[in-house]
Amino acid sequence: MRSPIPDYLAEALRSVQADRSGATADYIPQLADADPELLAAALCTLDGHVYSAGDCGVEFSIQSISKPLVYALALADRGFDEVLGKVWVEPSGDAFNEISLEPDSGRPRNPMINAGAITAHSLAGPVGATPDERFARILDGLSAFAGRELAVDESVYQSEMTHSFRNRALANMLRAHHILDEEPLLVVDGYTRQCSVLVTVNDLAIMAATLANRGVNPVTGRPVVPAPVVRQVLSVMSTCGMYDGAGDWMTRVGVPAKSGVAGGLIGALPGQVGIATFSPRLDGHGNSVRGVDLFQRFTADMGMHLMDAPRAAPSVIRDSRLVGSAAAAIWVLALQGDLRFATAERLVRALAEDPPAAPQVAIDLERVLAVDDVGRRMLLEAVRRLTLDGHQMYLIDPNGVLPGPDPGDGGRVTVVQDLSEIAESDRSVVRR
Repeated sequence: MRSPIPDYLAEALRSVQADRSGATADYIPQLADADPELLAAALCTLDGHVYSAGDCGVEFSIQSISKPLVYALALADRGFDEVLGKVWVEPSGDAFNEISLEPDSGRPRNPMINAGAITAHSLAGPVGATPDERFARILDGLSAFAGRELAVDESVYQSEMTHSFRNRALANMLRAHHILDEEPLLVVDGYTRQCSVLVTVNDLAIMAATLANRGVNPVTGRPVVPAPVVRQVLSVMSTCGMYDGAGDWMTRVGVPAKSGVAGGLIGALPGQVGIATFSPRLDGHGNSVRGVDLFQRFTADMGMHLMDAPRAAPSVIRDSRLVGSAAAAIWVLALQGDLRFATAERLVRALAEDPPAAPQVAIDLERVLAVDDVGRRMLLEAVRRLTLDGHQMYLIDPNGVLPGPDPGDGGRVTVVQDLSEIAESDRSVVRR
């Protein structure tokens, strides 16, 4: 069977192709000369499958889409305290190139505007790195996000540096406020190279999927940045990624996103998919006109708005039953779905209100798909308390969804593959 997803993407591109509003970025000659008719879209799943349509092989400069990715590298390299001490996370309500600094400290409002992105660039790599070493770290990091080795478009770099007067002014102001600790022009030079890295729409979809996949590139399987860094980056993308249009974007589209003035646009839907579009004509906010239209369509067609939470799952408790003879009875509690706070709360409430009626208790995780950290801690605390109440505790975990369970002080649990391992000593116990 032919997958309908590439056909859907091709049809979505046709639906926006006639829109010729907006214009290429005229303040950078190399971008002003881009073919305005180029158009592409791509999706990357969290198991690394890429669907694309249109001009998906065309390379273009990454521009401001590099901002959240380099911000992630800075957080990973320097830690949250140092980075947040120099770049804050509040929406500015200003255009991307405005002088949006805190009045007293001179700290940029967020890392998505140019002042914040220049600062984040300076914080990538280890303390004391030279400009060349820092850029090598950034290029390697962006390549890891894309899953292939990337390169700089030297002509775009030269064109942007020739017209980088505003960024130089921003860098000088940052230096005057001691936000930058080195020669401002060197930082602007590196930042401009960062924005001139060449990508395709497929690269961008994989980069977005890496963010959606808790920092692990779904194509290569390589961890790029830690999961707490990704949470920070996606939060800032949600509130600041589309500049002074971020509020409208989040209400209408609802996907953490970042645009670039070469016409690229990415969206990362946590736990689901990475999305990218490419079309060089920009609106008044500096965002791709047809890219924004495509994202609005994707959200409407595929239910991708971040606030479109799914219906509550069926009860986490699929079944509870008493099996075996009175002398060797086992209370089996079979769970299902994902174990997070809301579902784990249902479990512990059920155990508190209706305690198990047998000395042996087996919690069956065979149909549990995933357990997050809160769900794990709540389940193991329930195991610990049931142990203290006098129960002998078992976890039936054939798929290893809860590796190395440790119930803590006073708790004990035995992990088995199926119920028969518990019942071997008593043939009267019902086998599965």
